[in-house]
Amino acid sequence: MRWVLRLLAVSLVVGMPAAASAQLFFSTQPHSGFRIGPLIVRASVSPGDGPVRVNVVWSVVAPPGRSPGAAPQDLYLLWPGEVSADGRGEPRDPALARYLEERGFDVIAEGRLPLFAQNIREADGAARAEPVAGGAPYVTFVQYSGALGLSPPATWIRIPWSPKLVDQGWLMDLRMTSPALVKPKAASWLERLVLGQKHLLSLSFNEVRDRPLFPMYFAHRDRVVRLADAPAELVANFPDAGRLKIDEVFPRNTIRRLSETLESTEIVSLFLDTSEGIAPQQVVVQYGYFSRLQAMALVVVPMIFLALGYAVGPVAGRVAAHMGSRMAARVHVGAWNTAPRERESGTVLARETVAKIRPGETTREEVLALCGADVEQYDRLNAPGRRTLVYRGRRIRPQAGRIFGWISTVQHLEVERHEVTIELDNDVVRDVAADVRRSRLPVDEAP
Repeated sequence: MRWVLRLLAVSLVVGMPAAASAQLFFSTQPHSGFRIGPLIVRASVSPGDGPVRVNVVWSVVAPPGRSPGAAPQDLYLLWPGEVSADGRGEPRDPALARYLEERGFDVIAEGRLPLFAQNIREADGAARAEPVAGGAPYVTFVQYSGALGLSPPATWIRIPWSPKLVDQGWLMDLRMTSPALVKPKAASWLERLVLGQKHLLSLSFNEVRDRPLFPMYFAHRDRVVRLADAPAELVANFPDAGRLKIDEVFPRNTIRRLSETLESTEIVSLFLDTSEGIAPQQVVVQYGYFSRLQAMALVVVPMIFLALGYAVGPVAGRVAAHMGSRMAARVHVGAWNTAPRERESGTVLARETVAKIRPGETTREEVLALCGADVEQYDRLNAPGRRTLVYRGRRIRPQAGRIFGWISTVQHLEVERHEVTIELDNDVVRDVAADVRRSRLPVDEAP
């Protein structure tokens, strides 16, 4: 049954969106008066998709007026998701698992996490950290409800009492790996190909609203150990900063900087407001690592498009203009009772205008004033005083058929060719001849 619950819990976590991680300390006895300070929750992210290495570094501040060694008691840490101890095989703590099972939770994993003590009076105290015998036993558990189903996993960690917990010259360092802090960001295959896979890192403190964190908090709310008036921060280390692209950081007062001690590492940190009580405080980072090929593509591809724009732009412009004119000639937009626009070229004389030209009376100057100066003139060399004026014009009338609404297509073209010939004798009209020729053309043969 336990391995079934573990499988269901893991599958549920994988299918969930990125959720905030929560850390909250508890004491064994209620109202212990202890405070946590300073506190550093450090997540070391790897460029791949592997689990995140986490260090929880803290010290305990004893209540005022009480000796640091008074009322020794174990502390507990509530952590979301599953944790592991880098393959360590320390024995489990049956009492810790039994404690959770008695309260209606299902245990899916057990073990011990390495716990170290750092002497801050030494310059290399972190490198020479002393292991605490027995480490910190933990139990990963889930909660099942008929209405809500299976909850994501959470971990209950017991931190054994040590005089160094309340010694202000020492810091405790709990080390583990957590697969739940980083989730892949949903993206299309094209985005992943060009920009690489994006991830979301979510790290918070005092976030206990989800199952099964809230039932544990509610049952032990009188034993919560709050933060002291001391520095406290959430820190995320991102190695290989040369290939790192951080797209977004929340909240806006989060600090970004390069590490002074770690090579090519960018640090994102958020100082916790210790006056907020147990209000959730969270830092979210959207980031991604890109390969050298992707980095080159971000520079080369825009340059290629720029070069193609200068080379192909004029050709594309001419093609677009040609296609636009062809489309305008073939598609009519307008009410069905309005005919497509006619096109005229040359000089098309109306029947009424031609009727005003009277042989034997109208002069050449009157013809030009009436019909216009756009005329062809022929002089006869063998007949002085005889000349001919010719007015030519063309009218193209599209014939459309409706498709739907106000959109119709041109089916064919009706072409009218007008020609008016005026014979002059000594600049006086002697004869007038008007001819109109009509024909039909397909749209593709439009002049």
